[in-house]
Amino acid sequence: MRIDQLDVALRARSEWEAMELGTALVRRHARAIWLPVIAVSLPLFVAVNAAAWWADAFGWAWLLMWWLKPVSDRIALYVISRGVFGEEPRPLQTLRAQRHWGWSGFWGYLGWRRFSPFRALLLPVNLLEGSDASQRSVRRRAVLGGTFGHAALLTLMCMLFELVIVSGCIAAIFLFVPLELLSDSWRAAWEMVREDMPAWARLGVNALFWLAATLIGPFYAGAGFALYLNRRTEMEAWDVEIAFRRMRDRLQQAAPLLVLALVLCWPMGALRAQEAEQAAQCAAPADADTDASDDEEEHADAVPADDPSNTAAVIFGGSPDTAGFRQAVQRAYEDPLVTPTRQVSRWERTQTDAEKKRKERDKDEKANPFAKGPRLPAQVAEWLLWGLVGVLVLLLAVTAPWWLRWLRGTGARRRSTPGAVLEEAVTMPEVVPPDPAARARDLWQQGRPRQALALLYRASVESMSERAGVVLPPGATEAQCLRASRRMPDDADRTLFARMVRVWQYAAYGGRLPEPEDFDELASTLQSQFRWRA
Repeated sequence: MRIDQLDVALRARSEWEAMELGTALVRRHARAIWLPVIAVSLPLFVAVNAAAWWADAFGWAWLLMWWLKPVSDRIALYVISRGVFGEEPRPLQTLRAQRHWGWSGFWGYLGWRRFSPFRALLLPVNLLEGSDASQRSVRRRAVLGGTFGHAALLTLMCMLFELVIVSGCIAAIFLFVPLELLSDSWRAAWEMVREDMPAWARLGVNALFWLAATLIGPFYAGAGFALYLNRRTEMEAWDVEIAFRRMRDRLQQAAPLLVLALVLCWPMGALRAQEAEQAAQCAAPADADTDASDDEEEHADAVPADDPSNTAAVIFGGSPDTAGFRQAVQRAYEDPLVTPTRQVSRWERTQTDAEKKRKERDKDEKANPFAKGPRLPAQVAEWLLWGLVGVLVLLLAVTAPWWLRWLRGTGARRRSTPGAVLEEAVTMPEVVPPDPAARARDLWQQGRPRQALALLYRASVESMSERAGVVLPPGATEAQCLRASRRMPDDADRTLFARMVRVWQYAAYGGRLPEPEDFDELASTLQSQFRWRA
């Protein structure tokens, strides 16, 4: 199996996560799965039920359709096993592949293994691995080792889903029966099922079971395949292998760059070393020439005075006054402006041998900077660090308005913690007092504002029902009261009642109490408008 080409993320999953992955794969390849499944199962359903109609044996038709369900499972398994590699087959390709794909390991699931509750988990072992018959039992035991419980639960859940679909479709028929005829319809349906169900009813039940199996079967096969993938990932560490393969690919992609860097950096260091050596060699002959010229000058100074080529007559081309000339030359040399001399003394620290070696080593490194290897990675790392520091400084400068106020507030006075809010259960008064406005003001002064508003609302509802001439049902909601208030003849009364309802809703459900002045003004308005006793 080419696990490096899998189109799903392989990792250690729980069994429930693996089954969810399988259902997601089925949804991804829904068209490629259900088209061939229907193309195979629908003609089979028609042929089996036609034979059952002729032989009057619909029970055997249902049993045969149930027994052949693994045929649809293998179609879904074929599509999903190709789809996880990004190679979703077309419906026609899937149908053509069923003629020769996996039949050698499939016959057992149409025989003695048909009753196995682990069919969804073990079917990929027979159809996908291609192992010999002698090795399949070992592989099945290994794959089933730690997942048999979830495989059995998967089979049970899919069976329950099919039963729910069938029973739901049957119950949906009775939704179209009028309510007064429902009991008679149930009684007639029960008598028909108990005594002698007609052929069309049996065919309809078989069709519902076929529909449920067609809908749930691919999800059953997909969840079992995902359990199989998860089990093999745990056993063979596929996720670790894929991680190593991806690491190898990344290193192979980066290898040419590393080789190119070595090719470019190391020869440059060697060339610079050669240039430094050549420069040192060139400097040595120059020093030698300088020494030679100094030797020649010293040698010239050491020429004896009686040399014929060193006489004044030969040098100046005549017979000058030798004594006067010598005296003039002597005076010129004695002039301090011509040959100034001074004596300077300074202290220098004596260098140790280690310091001398270090200086020599620094000189060598300056002459050949690649003697210890290329410094480019170190320089790049240094630039990256400086860039990171710059980014951090920029982030600090940008986010200063958010964190600076916290620094400024470290020494500030702590705010006083508000006192605990006392909640009180609000109950509507059973009997409205004759002076509700005055009683509400007393409750407000006692620190019970919600009870005061409840009293005003209750009194306003009674006044509204009297003026509108309506009788409200027990427990009427605010919306029902507002609809009833539309029957009041006076528009001012309707507006005032709507205002009272809105204030009560804000206080009861939103916790927003009115100001004391607003409350007093509302109570006075209600008292004068609805003519309450003071």
